[in-house]
Amino acid sequence: MKTIQHKFVDYIPEMLEEGTLYISIEYCTAVHKCLCGCGNEVVTPLSPTDWELIFDGKTVSLSPSIGNWSFDCKSHYFITRNKIRIAKRWKGWEIEETRENNNNGKSLVRRKRNKL
Repeated sequence: MKTIQHKFVDYIPEMLEEGTLYISIEYCTAVHKCLCGCGNEVVTPLSPTDWELIFDGKTVSLSPSIGNWSFDCKSHYFITRNKIRIAKRWKGWEIEETRENNNNGKSLVRRKRNKL
């Protein structure tokens, strides 16, 4: 099974190494090169409405899966305990439905925050 290493950094470097997940706690962001090999930069914001990062002292996991729907490769994978698991390729309607659900969920969170 393919793996990825992780590095906790203050700032995301300009030049990303293949197979490395850069994590900036200060900026609540994790960044890596797409794991399909296309070379695109994948940015995963860490927040209650985006991705969750779990660090167990040795390995990292990102949840939910990473779907690079805006890239030509349309790659889809999970990072769990530094292991990469390729997920099924999604159809166009699945991508659109998920985007809509994500946007609706974020709007709901914003409305709740504004009421506080």
